Order: sequence, then C-alpha cells, then structure tokens
Amino acid sequence: MRLVVTGRDGQVAASLLEAGQSRADVEVIAIGRPEFDLARPDTVFDAISAAKPDIVVSAAAYTAVDQAEDEPDLAFAVNATGAGKVAEAAARLGVPVIHLSTDYVFDGSAPGAYVETDATAPLGVYGASKLAGEQAVAAAGPRHLILRTAWVYSPFGRNFVKTMLRLAADRDEIAVVADQWGNPTSALDIADAILHAAAMLHRNEELAAFGTYHLAGTGETNWSGFARHILDTSLAFGGPWARVRDIATMDYPTKARRPANSRLSSAKFASVFGWKAPDWRQSTETVVRRLLVDKTKQAPSFNANPR
Repeated sequence: MRLVVTGRDGQVAASLLEAGQSRADVEVIAIGRPEFDLARPDTVFDAISAAKPDIVVSAAAYTAVDQAEDEPDLAFAVNATGAGKVAEAAARLGVPVIHLSTDYVFDGSAPGAYVETDATAPLGVYGASKLAGEQAVAAAGPRHLILRTAWVYSPFGRNFVKTMLRLAADRDEIAVVADQWGNPTSALDIADAILHAAAMLHRNEELAAFGTYHLAGTGETNWSGFARHILDTSLAFGGPWARVRDIATMDYPTKARRPANSRLSSAKFASVFGWKAPDWRQSTETVVRRLLVDKTKQAPSFNANPR
C-alpha cells in the first residue's frame, strides 16, 4: 500500500514517514513545496499523480491560527480551495482521501465532548477555513475520511510539549490557561490510526466507512493540567521542571478566539475501525521520553506549525 501524504514538514507527515519505515506492508511518500503547493492549485494534481498513491493523506494546511485573522484569503486558499483540489485529485485517480481537520470547527460552547453530528460554528478564520475545507473534500467525492483532531503534539516541529520543556529550562514558573479543555493528541497516535484505517480501506474498497470522524487522545484535561503532566514527566526523566500557575483565557489575550471546550468523542472511529488512542498521559510520556532520553531515535526535526 502506497500512502502519499501532503506536506513534508507537518507533525502528522513526519510521524507517518517514521511509522512507514518500520512497516513492510506500506510505503509512505511525502510531497511538498515547491512541486506541490496548496496555494498554487495548478500544482496539486500533477504532484499527487506523479507519486502514484493508493491512498492520499491530506495533511498539509495553513495552521497559523492568529495570523489567519490577518490573512483570511491565504488561509481559505490553502485550507479550503487547496484541500478541495487534493480531494479532487484523489477522486480523479480513483483512490480514497484521508483529510485532517480540527476541533476549531466548533465554538466550544457544548457542555460535553463533541460528536460528529454536532453543529459547527467556528470562532475565527482558521476554523472557518478548515470547515470550508471539509465541505470541499466531501463535495469532491464520496470516498473520503475527514478526521477532526485537537491539541496535537509530537517529537517533531513546534508544539505545546516542546514549548513547555523550553520554557521550564529558563524559568521557575509558567502561567498556563486553565479554562480551556480538550484531548491532548499525539501525532504518533494519529499516524498509527491513519495507517490502521488506510489498511482497512485498501483491503476492502467497498468498505462503507467513509465520512467524518473525530480522532483524539483518550481522556481530557485543560492546558495547565497538560503542562503539569509534561513537566512532572520531564522531572522524572531528569529534564527541566517549573511550577505551573493557572490563569484564565482573558489573562492571555490572543488575536483569534479559542474554543473553551475542544473535547472530541472518538467513539465512532473506535467502533468502525476498532482503534482507540492510548490515554493522553501515556502518549505524552512517550513523547517527553523521546525528547529527553531517546534523542538518538528521533527523525530529523521539521519546521512545522503547532497544529
């Protein structure tokens, strides 16, 4: 099975490339700029076609949440038009597409974990552009999986885990938002889930499993709880540690509003594909250990955005 993933530098792409190296039954090929550029729709089909995919993983995206407020045209060009072109290319080639989306399609007002049928209501440009991308992917053809995930981290690129470790090396206390809740999700786990689902789709082209799913880490916490677990784990491995001070969202203003509730229920994905993410604490410990102890096992770090 040949998986072609868009975006060489992203956390999920890097995790898929690493996972593919240890699998005899799958080949993972990443494509990116300059030959593939979501902001240049004319490059999309030729780049994907040349890679000869069995399945396309649409992971490339514009992920600068705050900057998107100032660059709405670019965000929509990449996340909506570009995503649609990737799905159209997959449809023309007769292969499925697995598209990554985000919790930011919701406004965070739900009292519990979001399910796939809950009403979407993005708070900002980034979420709106990703929702438009979902719609474009769905319109391109029926053989699609749209996977919404949240709070992504990994040994690669820039992310919350790396930020906490870096800050803890320089200061005694870190102020972290405590009134936003979600499911920390390891890109290593996302890659494993994608490979699992892709194998099922590849074996059974008539599998009636296409549609939209939530795919996030098991268990929930807030950002300050996530930070505390990262730093306590770091301390256990001999790494940096700092106290975490709870603050409110209003004490950490950002240009784009964030959902107060980003919790996603992944029960549908588990039921259909028979795969469930590990507890978020376990996956966090795996990544922190790699960053602090098993550095020699890391693939090269990529200059990726945090989502």
